[in-house]
Amino acid sequence: MPLMSNYLRSDLNDTICALATPEGIGAIGVIRISGSNAIELVNNVFKGKNLTQQASHTAHFGRIIESSNPENIKVIDEVLATIFVAPKSYTGENTVEISCHGSAYIQQQILQTLIKQGARSAKPGEFTMRAFLNKKLDLTQAEAVADLIASNSEASHQTAMTQMRGGFSSQILDLRERLVNFASLIELELDFGEEDVEFASRPQLKDLVQNILNLVQSLLQSFKYGNAIKNGIPTVIVGKPNAGKSTLLNALINDERAIVSSIAGTTRDTIEETFIIDGILFRLIDTAGIRKNTNDAIETIGIERTFESINKASIVIYLFDASTTTSAELATELNALVKNQAVIIPVANKIDLLNEANKTQIIDSFNNINSLYKPLYVSTLQKENLAQLNQKLIDIVRGDEVKNDVIITNMRHYEALLNTSNALQDVLTGMDLQQTGDLLAFDIRKAIFHLGEIVGDITTDDLLENIFSKFCIGK
Repeated sequence: MPLMSNYLRSDLNDTICALATPEGIGAIGVIRISGSNAIELVNNVFKGKNLTQQASHTAHFGRIIESSNPENIKVIDEVLATIFVAPKSYTGENTVEISCHGSAYIQQQILQTLIKQGARSAKPGEFTMRAFLNKKLDLTQAEAVADLIASNSEASHQTAMTQMRGGFSSQILDLRERLVNFASLIELELDFGEEDVEFASRPQLKDLVQNILNLVQSLLQSFKYGNAIKNGIPTVIVGKPNAGKSTLLNALINDERAIVSSIAGTTRDTIEETFIIDGILFRLIDTAGIRKNTNDAIETIGIERTFESINKASIVIYLFDASTTTSAELATELNALVKNQAVIIPVANKIDLLNEANKTQIIDSFNNINSLYKPLYVSTLQKENLAQLNQKLIDIVRGDEVKNDVIITNMRHYEALLNTSNALQDVLTGMDLQQTGDLLAFDIRKAIFHLGEIVGDITTDDLLENIFSKFCIGK
């Protein structure tokens, strides 16, 4: 393991402490202490049972005292001290968690007392960094801890839990082990180069590399879906003024978030809200109505921001008034949006204003524009057919989901898998060109290296600093 960078470099024999619960007033706060001396250090300021003589995974009631003046011992708080004896702890070290009352004053007093006893304040992510260094977690599991804390929907929570439990790690380690076995056989052939022996069957190697490449590409394909459920899907509502965009936003989030008015151009800036459908988080953005001619400088800026939002969106809901928009106008408007990478959902609004004859005629004309862009028909005011729009949003996101239990959500993993894929492609190309074993072994080792980067067998100081510095203090 390389030395830690300046940010993470610290004596790993230090005992560290930090508040593990959010700052602020609450019923309780939890202070975490970790290090070889953690139990003894806490015991010095704990009045109750002798913590150094207690079994692991036990909790003990007592008092935390400030003992700088033996003649005037000050009781800081009544607490519950939970002991975790190494290596059976989160960090792999002796650990104590003190549950105290949620007063910010009390928490700071306890932390100051621990520091006077020889502990030091933990840096962001240092507890999890120690867990990684002590092989309690691999790097993907450590990153999943941060994702789990930040999860804001059922889907992002389940994905983080799968990774934290080692689902992704076990798959990567299995692929890596299979490659290592074949690489070893090929390199063994190099020791017998003059005897022209073949320990690694080329047909078997080709099948193995192809199978692993298929799995790697499947994981790569899952990234778009995984990244979406982790960060939320940017979904923009666009259309002409007075199409009902703000009413649609309010209906989808079931709240009067945006101002609704019959006056065109009411929305001057983007309004963003989040809502969850079937465990998927959508970041919904209401925009200023698009029109070519306006003398209002503020509205003009709002329209510019609308196009900026469209360029950043994954999904664009194009809302139009079914009672006034012609099929030719709709075709022109959709063609202008096709240039963007987003998925476009045309939505015909205000169907409650149409009689059945008009509705049939309009539906037929709109459906003839392009089979890929058949509109959904809704009434945002009456909340009619909004369930169809919700289902359409889910279908678009689920369409990117691969049939794999493991989903990639981390850009670092994606880049490492992409490098692995390229190396495996080089192996297959080399075999087709009947390259020598040393060249094949080189490309296989590259694939092994990049797989090792994912789980943390291969690390650098900068990588560890970048990962753990993003954690909250106390984790």
